[in-house]
Amino acid sequence: MFDSVSYVALNTALDGLALRQRVIADNVANIQTPGFLAGRVSFEESLAAAVADGTGAGELSTSRSLAAPREDGNNVNLESETLLNIQTQLRYQLASQAVSQQFSLLRTAMRSA
Repeated sequence: MFDSVSYVALNTALDGLALRQRVIADNVANIQTPGFLAGRVSFEESLAAAVADGTGAGELSTSRSLAAPREDGNNVNLESETLLNIQTQLRYQLASQAVSQQFSLLRTAMRSA
């Protein structure tokens, strides 16, 4: 079970979403820092490709946002970061519930045996 594609993919997704939450927090913390460029985490495409290949372990990568900066060189947009954070939290909850369901099924199978 722990090496199944779905389990590995869910754990990779959880790792990616947790990293995204940390990057969002860093972006918001630096909203007034001149010259700060917002960070971005992308993993969904590589995860989808890894699942299609049967490995389930996509690569996590961070980059800087290419959004136009303000006069102080900072390009953090609080509204965008807030919406992205909400979306990320919902996805994290969904993925963690899926992992919890897998463990619940395993517990049920072990009790039945």
